[in-house]
Amino acid sequence: MAGVVMLSGGGRGLGAGIARRLLDDGWRLSLGLRDLAQAEQFATDPSRLIAVPFDATDPASGKAWVEATAAAFGQIDALVNNAGILRMVDLVDQGSDEDLDALWAINVKAPFHLIRAALPHLRQSGRGRVINIASTDGKRYRNGTSVGYAMSKHAVMALTQAIRAEAWADGVRATAVCPGAIDTEMVADLPGTTPKADRLTPETVGEIVSFLLKLPNQASVPELIANTRQESLI
Repeated sequence: MAGVVMLSGGGRGLGAGIARRLLDDGWRLSLGLRDLAQAEQFATDPSRLIAVPFDATDPASGKAWVEATAAAFGQIDALVNNAGILRMVDLVDQGSDEDLDALWAINVKAPFHLIRAALPHLRQSGRGRVINIASTDGKRYRNGTSVGYAMSKHAVMALTQAIRAEAWADGVRATAVCPGAIDTEMVADLPGTTPKADRLTPETVGEIVSFLLKLPNQASVPELIANTRQESLI
C-alpha cells in the first residue's frame, strides 16, 4: 500500500504543484488547508486524499491535523512543510514587529510544532521523511530581499538539521529544499526578483520533492539548492 504524506499549504501555487506530483506518484495525501474547498481541484480517488483544517498560527490545529491523518490512513510516512509567507522587513524602515511575528509563527513555529506532533509516526515508519521548503534566502542574505524572511528561512535550515540529529537511528531523514524564485503569487510583483521567464515552476519543485521522497535511507540529502541565477555564495 502506498505511503502517506502530509502537505501543508497544498491548495495553490507551489503546494498544489507538489500535491499533483505526489498524487501522480501514487502517494496517499493529507492536505492541511485553511480553505478546504481548495482540495476539490484534485480529481482523485477519495481514499487517497483527505483535506483537514490547518491554521499555521495555531499549534493545536497542527496536532489535530496529525491525529486526523493517522486516524484516516493508519500511518504517516512523510511531512512536507510547504506553507509559508513573505513580509518585507529591512533594517531601516520596512516592516513591523507584527510582520516579524507573523514570519516566525508561520515559517518557523508551525513546521516545528508539526514535526514534533508527527515525529512518533515518522519514527514508526522506519523511513520517515521531512521535507522543509526553505529558500535560497536560507543560505545567504542578498541586498533587496527581506531580512525578516531570510532570518526565518535560516531557522528552517537549523530545524532540518535538528530532525536529522534527533531521529536518524529510527530511519527518519530530513531535507531542506532551497529554491530560488518560484513563479507563484508570492513573488509575482516583487521588485528585484528573478524575471518571470527565468523562475522555477511549481512543477519543477514538485519533481524535486518527488525525487527526495523516493531515496532510500542510505542516500540522505540534507539540503538541495535549486537556484534561478548564478551567485558566488551558493
